[in-house]
Amino acid sequence: MTRKPTHPGSVFLEDVMKPLNLTVTEAAFMLGVSRKTLSEFVNEKSSLSPDMALRIAKATNTSAESWLNMQLKLTLWTASQNEPKNVIPFPLPDIMEG
Repeated sequence: MTRKPTHPGSVFLEDVMKPLNLTVTEAAFMLGVSRKTLSEFVNEKSSLSPDMALRIAKATNTSAESWLNMQLKLTLWTASQNEPKNVIPFPLPDIMEG
């Protein structure tokens, strides 16, 4: 994976909030979270939490898993940019070798 995956906050902003003409304040109220919490999420300053994924899924009739998968892809991509160099592979038993 070479291209950085899109942050789920950006997806929520562009695909949900903007088409519905919702402000951060309005969307935060509807989700039952603080304006600050939603603002940090849509401005990519915080990651998607399982709680927020459930709230968004319920509000948009989508699955929490789909939102969490977006976050997982981004988190793994970010980690892969600084892959540890000091890991030594475990010796595999003969049965696991091809």
